[in-house]
Amino acid sequence: MRQVFKEGTWDVKLSFLVMGMANLVNKQFTKGLLFLLSEIAFLAAFVIQIIPALQGMISLGTKEQGEAVKEVNGVKLTVQVAGDNSMFLLIFGLASLIFCAVFVYIYWCNLKSARHLMALKQSGRKVPNFIEDFKTLADGRFHMGLMTVPLIGVLFFTILPLIYMLKVFSMALHLVLFFTILPLIYMVCLAFTNFDHNHPAPKSLFDWVGFATFGQVLEGRMAGTFFLLLTWTLIWAVAATATTFFFGIVLALLINTKGLKFKKVWLTLFVITIAVPQFVSLLLMRNFLNDDGPLNGVLQTFHITNGPLPFLTDPLWAKFSIIFVNMWIGIPFTMLVATGIIMNFPTEQIEAAEIDGASKFQIFKNITFPQILLIMTPSLIQQFIGNINNFNVIYFLTGGGPTNSDYYGSIISVVGKTTVGIIELFECTQKVP
Repeated sequence: MRQVFKEGTWDVKLSFLVMGMANLVNKQFTKGLLFLLSEIAFLAAFVIQIIPALQGMISLGTKEQGEAVKEVNGVKLTVQVAGDNSMFLLIFGLASLIFCAVFVYIYWCNLKSARHLMALKQSGRKVPNFIEDFKTLADGRFHMGLMTVPLIGVLFFTILPLIYMLKVFSMALHLVLFFTILPLIYMVCLAFTNFDHNHPAPKSLFDWVGFATFGQVLEGRMAGTFFLLLTWTLIWAVAATATTFFFGIVLALLINTKGLKFKKVWLTLFVITIAVPQFVSLLLMRNFLNDDGPLNGVLQTFHITNGPLPFLTDPLWAKFSIIFVNMWIGIPFTMLVATGIIMNFPTEQIEAAEIDGASKFQIFKNITFPQILLIMTPSLIQQFIGNINNFNVIYFLTGGGPTNSDYYGSIISVVGKTTVGIIELFECTQKVP
């Protein structure tokens, strides 16, 4: 862009200051006016809204909500006095930053357009008008034309309802609040404040504390609990993903074995677990594995055990029970996908391997499994991420228990032996006002 400014004509150079000037001079009035109006709107919003919003994000408020005594007709009444809301100040400040980033992108598009016009004039080609430029969306820029329908859908089903619901802020900042990245940035920023159950918004203000909160998590008694919770979360995610993936493939291979009768019946039996709502299955399994449940009753009736087995009350037993129940729920999903892959395998490779004397295990190890793994790798990654955030299986089976007095606890949550990160987050958000 520095070279464009040095070698450009006066209208190109002026476009660095007045957006759309090169377009207006070259009679691209629609595009030029859009660039110019964007700059005017940004400058107005920057002075009126963005500067105060950024100041509020830095301070996170100075006036707390409180009470005041007001006398009405000789009667003293206690009334609530509104104060600053740190949560709103943080959100609006982040929205302002995103709005500035969007304007920087529009400004870059303005300079890119000016450079393109300069190149057209230097090569002696015709400068297209707005209609001709728009028609290229169906030809040279067809990929951008395809994005029109999704963007219209986002406009009507996301932006407009949000603007309707959030009338407390300017229209300019409404246009950026719909970005899905805003909640993510907001949560990241919240981690660097002292927001907790002692500083609930809007009753109290919270402040920036930097990495102090992370220091509390990584030091002392809380650190021991955090690392144990993190370790179990990762073990759970790996074990849940690996077991359902591997045994799902094995089950698919068994069902698709040549000569097996009633294949459709076997498929139907295993798919039934998918048809039943997961939370219903998990609640039934919790009762089934309970100390007074049917399984322990049968084991004691036939004198296999002298007492109830602690499937859900002993930490180690509970973890294995969770993994096995998850296998019962998750294996059919992998089995269906693997069945579709196996049915479309080229049989030439397998037949050639059988002729060469390869065993069933060698065929599975060197041909079948690598091909299934290659196709299902994206699904495997998705399952792993999903298991890290898997809430249902552990919560409905054990509720995160059994509890342990050695673990760090607070008035807002109690960490149990099978608690994973998502359950701890749920417990905390349930208790924070």
